[in-house]
Order: sequence, then C-alpha cells, then structure tokens
Amino acid sequence: MIPFDSGRKEYKSVFGSIAAGNSLRLRVLLPRELHVSAVRLVVDDETEIRKFNMYWESTDGTTEWWGTDFSHPSPALLFYHFEFDTPWGVSKIRRIASREGSFTQPGEPWQLTVYDPAFQTPDWIKGGILYQIFPDRFCRSGTTLQMPIDGRTLRTDWDGVPEWRPNAENKITNSDFFGGDLKGIQSKLPYLAELGVTCIYLNPICLSASNHRYDTSDYSRVDPYLGTNEDFSELCATAHKLGIRVLFDGVYSHTGDDSVYFNKYGHFDSVGAYQSADSPYAQWYTFRNGRDKYDSWWGIDTLPEVREANANYLQFITGQDGILPLWLNLGADGVRLDVADELPDVFLDAVRNSAKNAKTDAFVLGEVWEDASNKISYSHRRHYLLGKQLDSVMNYPFRDAVLDFCRDGLAEKFTDRILVICENYPNPSLHTLMNMLGTHDTQRVLTYLAGVDCNGRSREWQAAVQLTQTQYNKAKQLFKIALVLQYTLPGVPCIYYGDEAGLTGCNDPFNRGCYPWGHEDHDLLSFVKELGSLRRKETALKTGDFISVSAMLQCVCYLRMEDAKNGIMVIANKNDHAIDYRLHSGIQCVRVLFNGCENGRNTVHVEANSACIVKIYKE
Repeated sequence: MIPFDSGRKEYKSVFGSIAAGNSLRLRVLLPRELHVSAVRLVVDDETEIRKFNMYWESTDGTTEWWGTDFSHPSPALLFYHFEFDTPWGVSKIRRIASREGSFTQPGEPWQLTVYDPAFQTPDWIKGGILYQIFPDRFCRSGTTLQMPIDGRTLRTDWDGVPEWRPNAENKITNSDFFGGDLKGIQSKLPYLAELGVTCIYLNPICLSASNHRYDTSDYSRVDPYLGTNEDFSELCATAHKLGIRVLFDGVYSHTGDDSVYFNKYGHFDSVGAYQSADSPYAQWYTFRNGRDKYDSWWGIDTLPEVREANANYLQFITGQDGILPLWLNLGADGVRLDVADELPDVFLDAVRNSAKNAKTDAFVLGEVWEDASNKISYSHRRHYLLGKQLDSVMNYPFRDAVLDFCRDGLAEKFTDRILVICENYPNPSLHTLMNMLGTHDTQRVLTYLAGVDCNGRSREWQAAVQLTQTQYNKAKQLFKIALVLQYTLPGVPCIYYGDEAGLTGCNDPFNRGCYPWGHEDHDLLSFVKELGSLRRKETALKTGDFISVSAMLQCVCYLRMEDAKNGIMVIANKNDHAIDYRLHSGIQCVRVLFNGCENGRNTVHVEANSACIVKIYKE
C-alpha cells in the first residue's frame, strides 16, 4: 500500500507545479488498523512551518482516505510531508522514492513549486528546435574584414585540431582562430531550416581576445573577425524570414582583462579600471592591495570579476540604452545568460525587465547545471523560475538522464529523473527547457557514447583520441536513441553544431572543432532531418502532457498527449535484441511515425538498441 504518490492524480490532483492562488487536492491513504484519529499536511517554505488539518473521506474497510484542498497565495518553493496521530503516537509520511511515500521508513519531503500566475514564456520557442553555434568554427564566408589583434593566429587548416598546447609562458591562450563568421552562418541558414531549426543560440560574438569570446573586450560591438553589428542585424533579419530566431550569449559576471573596461595591457584608448582608480569603470571591480590583486572569475586572472549589483554596471547592461537592449534592437530575440547561478537576484530581476521592455517576447535563458527549481547558490535558495527572473534554463539534468540511459540502460532510473524534472519545473519553463546532449562545455556526445572517459585526462591524452569505426558505429546507434528521446520529451531539443554530422572530440578545446562541410555522416544527418520534420508536425510535442507508461528491462515507454485521446508514444529499447512491445489496454496504435514496425494495432516491433515513435489513440 502506498500512502501518498505525488505522480498519481488520486493522491495529488495536479501533477507538478501550480500557479499561486490555484488550488489542488492532496489525499493520503492509510490502513484502518492504525486507528488514525487525525492527519495533517505539513508545509515548509523555509521561513516557517505550517500545518493544515486533513479530513476523513472514505473507507473500504481495510484502508481509508484523508484529504484537503491546498493553495498558496504567492510564488514560493514549498516542501511538504504529512503526519498522523495514532494511539501509539505521531507518525510521518515522507518521500522514499521520487514520488512515493512511506510511513515506515525515513525519507525526504516532496517539493511543490508555486509560480507567479502572470508568468509567461514566449510561445515561439515551444515545440521548436534550437541549434548552438560556436561562431569561429561553424562556417567561414571568406569575405569578412579581418582586424589584426596582438597574439591572434588565423588558421587556414579548417579540418585541423584546435590548438591545445600551452605557449612559451606555459599559458593556454585560446588564441587560434579558424575564421568562422556571421556571413558564413547566414549562408547556412537554408541548411539549418532543412534541419527544422527554429532558433539559433550563438556563443559570444562580442570583441574578445580569445576564440571562445567569454573574455569580453567590448560589449557594444561584434568582433571584427566575425563581422560588424550590421552583419549581425542582417543575419537576424534573414533568419527571421526563414522562421528562425536568434539568441546571443550574455557574459556579464566578468569581463576580459584585455578590455575597454579593465585595459590591463593598454590596448584600448579608454582609461581602464586596472590603470586608475579614477576610471569610470573602477567601481565595477574589486581590487585588493593595489591594482595587481583583484577578484577574478574562479581565480582566473584574465577574467576580472564584475560587481553585478553595482548601480553603474546595472545601468550599463540593463538600462534603457544599455547593452542588453542594444542587441535585442539589433535583431536578437533573446539572451542566454552565462553562469546565471553566479549572478545576483537584483541583476537577474533587472535583466528580465530590460529584455521584456525591449522586446515583449524576448526569451531569457540561464546557464544552470543543476535542478534550477531548487538551486542553492551563494548560501541561499534561488528563485530563477518563479516568474520574475529567467524564462528557462539549460537542462543538464536532462542530458545526464538521457545519456546515462543510452549507456547503462537503467530504464527505471531514467524515467524517475525525467519525472523529477517534470514535477519540479513550472509549466511555463518546462516546455521551454533547452534540452541539449552536448555543448561547448562537454565532450562530444558521440565520443561520450563510445565509452571514452575524458575526465581527469591530460590534454595530450585527449588530443590523441580517435574512435575506431566499430566504436563510432556503436556510438551512433546509441546517439539515435538519445535523439529520439531528446526530440520527444518535454522541452526544446538543442543540437550542438556538428553533432548531427558526426563530429567527435573530447573536452575543451577538442569539442570545438570546425563543422565538417563536405565530410558529413549523411545517414546521421538524414535521421536528424526526419526527426525535425516529425517534430514540426506533431503538436503534442509542443506542450503535451508527459505520461510514463513503463520502465523496466532496459526499455522505456512514455506518451505525449495532444488531448485526452490523441498523442504519440515513444518506445526506447536499449537491449541488444529486438522486442515486440505490446501496447497497454486502452491504447491503440494508429500508425508508426518513425523507426519502428507495426505488428497489428496492439503490438509494435522495435529493433535492438533503437527507439521508435508511434501515433496512438486512447479509448
């Protein structure tokens, strides 16, 4: 007997989060033999604990239901459990699995996310497909004006390995450039449209000393190696004509030391903070014992840390004529905030207001590696997704769940992790989560699925890694399972440039190789295009309910429901043998949409290590 299960509507009338002011019904099931005299809902908002009496409802002679209606008037993160009185004392019902409770074992409380009822996220991102581009490595037009900057090297070997060796001073400078540019990206917009891409996420494009451009030199202009501000506007305008939006990367927790604002090396005409305490930028930074000692991001002295709550800096980034409105007015449709969990609340509040004032449907996406709904950062609980800060986040917990299943086949663990995401995240954020399998901060997905563990390995070791054909073929087979899951689970799939073409590589900088134009894996590319086409057609994949059907024996099955009757079913088979999956009672196969074979209206054949998508009808 399960006393409470937050995933079942007979216990909790609304699965997942609720809007402030909305009511839900909570019920617990207890044995009659315990002679329960009272039951209470215990709610902790981390400032106070409140108890609500529950009321006896019914009995079948063996068990009895107790219930109560609950609502919360304002956005908050709540943790709850239940307690009940018996002749032998007070007992508690706590969570022992993700949703199931027990009164015989110790456990944890359940989470209830209560968000602002006015919280809305842009409709244009829902049901779409994101595509992440590292600008220097995607495509070069050969027409962009190049501006020489001290220490930069412009390479001509497009297929070469990114430089990984330290320089003569034993420093990693990331100063080799392959010449990818904005016009090159613009030239490939038709290709992206063929993939079904509806939004491009660009890694930083502002003037910077390094190829990754997270060490900003000037927030107000495009790096001349990439083009001009006008080129960016033209890229956005052309993309919009093809139904593609554009996100830019906002790096606001630190600048580069070689920048207009810090100017450590005197490369700019400005009076930088490093040069003088009288600099207009001096108050942005924290200096200790003179100018040579200053706070820097993770102790990296080339990345001096900014005081984001400083009024002058806040105005510079988020003011009416600030940097954020500048890029949105140039044509961008939203911003991805680098290390959002390191930005203070006052800054995130200002970013949202600034972005929405500049463009009402601007998308504000944050980089948070953990569960962003309950993240503790700098010793306090954050509230990124309650309606006043971020629209959504990069979904690293999703990435871990999908890739781990593709490697270990633990179906129960996978489903449990996906349900945690669905339960914890507010609905406006859930359907706009950036569901990626690889990024510029992780090893290439094919290399990971091939079983190569790059963590703790030297750059020299990683540079030598080359997948055998057998390794690659096996990894691609698993990658196809991952892609089906990625394209059909709640949220928005994001392709890291080149993954769809078969790029491999270990950690930074080997995960940042150039797109292999003319050497693509066309089988993989066709697979991704077909998934993109299917995603555009199936409205259930936009905001449809997620329903777990089964998870066992290295096989996962779930539904995305368009309405009460119609939807799609996904079956992922991680076994080394084919299976015939018998549909549950009340579900009929209308037709196989992708990668499977129908054996009558109640059975679907799924090959070994593959996943299929089926159109279904619920009776």
